[in-house]
Amino acid sequence: MLLELTEWLARDIRAFNVFQYITLRAVFACLTALAISLILGPFVIRKLTAYKIGQSVRDDGPRSHLTKAGTPTMGGALILMSIAITTLAWSDLSNRFVWVVLLVTVAFGTIGWIDDYRKVVHRNPKGLSAKAKIFWQSVFGVAAAVYLGSLATSTPALNELIVPFFKHIAYPLGTVGFIVLTYFVIVGTSNAVNLTDGLDGLAIMPTVMVGGALGIFAYVAGHAVFSKYLGLPYIAGAGELAVFCGALVGAGLGFLWFNAYPAEVFMGDVGALALGAALGTIAVIVRQEIVLFIMGGVFVAETLSVMIQVIYFKLSGGKRIFRMAPLHHHYELEGWKESQVVVRFWIITMMLVLFGLSTLKLR
Repeated sequence: MLLELTEWLARDIRAFNVFQYITLRAVFACLTALAISLILGPFVIRKLTAYKIGQSVRDDGPRSHLTKAGTPTMGGALILMSIAITTLAWSDLSNRFVWVVLLVTVAFGTIGWIDDYRKVVHRNPKGLSAKAKIFWQSVFGVAAAVYLGSLATSTPALNELIVPFFKHIAYPLGTVGFIVLTYFVIVGTSNAVNLTDGLDGLAIMPTVMVGGALGIFAYVAGHAVFSKYLGLPYIAGAGELAVFCGALVGAGLGFLWFNAYPAEVFMGDVGALALGAALGTIAVIVRQEIVLFIMGGVFVAETLSVMIQVIYFKLSGGKRIFRMAPLHHHYELEGWKESQVVVRFWIITMMLVLFGLSTLKLR
């Protein structure tokens, strides 16, 4: 009788051990991070206000942004806290990819925190110097690239550049090529998201959409059957990143509750640099760098607008192509309302993300 009861209990425990499923844990991670952000959001905003950690507005920015001066910033700390707590709670902590992405996120968030701190305490809109910022980004970016490159011996697919829309077309990168590509993807995406973070809600929603899509790619890449069926490289352990992506989506949506126009808080560099680095690292692990370039088209356009503006300004002796860079400021000066720019960029990102997801099957 006791033996039968023991077997029955064991069978029921196995039946209800649903938390072994990555998809379910990803959903719960999203809900947990969302709850943490919504619950702690008002407290964080009050503390930032009490400590007078307010936004410094660029002197050369649109005049309409002067009213934003003093709005609490460094709210990205709320996003990072939500992601970190949730990831540690719901992820398989023996998974090396989870730790790589989490540590890169925290490292780049630390750079952003120092940058924001200097802006707030020293009232310097420039914050951390460009050289210092790129130096530390390079240190952490190269460290992540080297570590991931060392895993290529056990996971050969990490050394291949996957071309979307074509079956079985992949270019071998080699160790050096992989490290160089990984560095540029992580650092480039980090700065691209940071440049986009200039209007209420503009950067966080595209980050949420791209992060959610990368979660799908991570799940497929980590599933031997699905990856083979869809013609994607199988990356053992990559599926666990779907949980991290779920946490990112939940934390981002919770932050958007307070960051929507008119924003009660800004994420600052502490959030933008960290989230961009996280997206770049995940894309590298699941071998979807080109797809990230597609889905993050808004980030790419914002970055290119700055590069083109600076280069043309220097070559033409002071002339400009855009009325102001990054690109969202150009449209503001063209007469678009801030909310129009934000929502239209969201719509563009949604279409690009759907296009990126179509590469799962269109091959």
